Amino acid sequence: METIDIHYDINAPAETVWAFLENYADIQAWWPKDGPVDIDRVEIEGEGVGLIRHIYNHGMPNAVSEQLDYLDPANRTLKLSIVCDRPAGLLQYQATGKVTELDEDRCRLTYHSEFETEPGRVEEARGFLLAAYHLMFTGLEQAAQRQLA
Repeated sequence: METIDIHYDINAPAETVWAFLENYADIQAWWPKDGPVDIDRVEIEGEGVGLIRHIYNHGMPNAVSEQLDYLDPANRTLKLSIVCDRPAGLLQYQATGKVTELDEDRCRLTYHSEFETEPGRVEEARGFLLAAYHLMFTGLEQAAQRQLA
């Protein structure tokens, strides 16, 4: 099992950033609009824990389908897994995200992921995931700044 541990400090209150993540179905509220991965549409299946968001990106043949596995608002923690057609050679993927307050105007989003890949595709998957995390961090900070303005 491969792992990635990464964090990003966001110039916004923890409750502002958490509100975006907690509203799991609405990734388009915070995903960057000017990045290299542009969301065409999102289809939702289910609700609450177990909800799957099928994310259709422009230029991609298949949706990236992310299932909400766990949600703990009191500790600002969630877990998700990629299901269905997995990109970049991923055979299995689960991530845990946690928002921690640094001070009243700043927070840290910590992400821990575990994944398995097809043989020889570990670095491809790692690169794909790190790029997605970068977009996530950027989008959340931009969305939080827009909301606070």
